[in-house]
Amino acid sequence: MVCNGFGQQMKAGISVIVTDYFVFIHLHKSGGSFVNRFLQKFEPSTSGIGYHLPYSEVPDDFRHLPVFGCVRNPWSFYVSWYSFQAGMENPNPLFMVVSENQRLGFEGTIKNLLTLSESSDRIDLLASQLPKHFGSRGQNLTRNCVSNLLGKNIGFYTFLFQRMFAECDKPVVARMESLREQMLKLLPGLGRPLSIDEENYIRDSRKTNVTAHKQHCDYYDHELRDLVAEKESEIIERFGYTFSGDD
Repeated sequence: MVCNGFGQQMKAGISVIVTDYFVFIHLHKSGGSFVNRFLQKFEPSTSGIGYHLPYSEVPDDFRHLPVFGCVRNPWSFYVSWYSFQAGMENPNPLFMVVSENQRLGFEGTIKNLLTLSESSDRIDLLASQLPKHFGSRGQNLTRNCVSNLLGKNIGFYTFLFQRMFAECDKPVVARMESLREQMLKLLPGLGRPLSIDEENYIRDSRKTNVTAHKQHCDYYDHELRDLVAEKESEIIERFGYTFSGDD
């Protein structure tokens, strides 16, 4: 199933993108809005194939292309995700389930989210509130998506990462914290040369889709910090993240 049709009308920061050079997979709240905005502004071959869709939903016609994506410090991801949802008038079902209908604060909510794979009750409750098919909102999770999390004993961000890049052979993944610098090197390496104007845009343009919050280190006690380290160890080790690293 391809959400919304290939070649859909693009909106800034929301769509999984194909170009003549690569497929861009947009992992939620991990720098993808800036990449989307750059491609829509400068790359004529840019087309959208859906909203935060995983690679498994990319049509076969584009599976020969390399894959580009972004990742974020997990400790920072949880702060950004919580701050964004807590500031919404109508938070998404995931937030409502793990925050126990907004009764819990940051620590309790994120602990529930990190251990969601261990709670069949919460997963069942969440699945009952999600659509059967992909749509065009939020993280674009379906009932089947979250049901697959049960028993995996991984953090939610690792689950999202695995889900988005499953079936993809050796994706090129940039750390959000140094995304601009890495784009200057990685895009030409993917066969997409950069003009002087494009290089200047990558270096100097304003940030996109930023959620206001303090430094992530200010949100964690020792117990929750260590729980993130345990549940998100795959991403932390693969990309060299530390708790005291940059937001």
